[in-house]
Amino acid sequence: MTLATDALSPSHLAEHYFAAVDRMDLAATLACFTPDARFTIATYNTLYQGRDTEIRAMFERLNARYAQVWHGDFDHVVQGPNRIASRFRVENITHAGEKLVKHNCNFFRLRGALFEEVFVFMSGDNSLG
Repeated sequence: MTLATDALSPSHLAEHYFAAVDRMDLAATLACFTPDARFTIATYNTLYQGRDTEIRAMFERLNARYAQVWHGDFDHVVQGPNRIASRFRVENITHAGEKLVKHNCNFFRLRGALFEEVFVFMSGDNSLG
């Protein structure tokens, strides 16, 4: 069951989103985005547009690439009703059992209770590419 995103504060929406990513729950992950959302991986100059097309494919690749993903140790800064910055730790476990650790920052812009833009700055290899 997916929690309705319109009842969440921006920082809770961010953690709800990361929890869905960690569960590899594609439907719950995509439910956090507007249909016309844009997802930019700024450190790799990569843009994905459209929740149900390019963003969906990006998360499908992530889920296929790793046996497990985890996001935590969050620091969130909320600006106004529609912006949030999140700094966090990422642990990706490969299918061979190797743990890859990253330290990332995401900048979210909301439209209503959903993400319309996400900008990602990530350390290490592009796990979303």
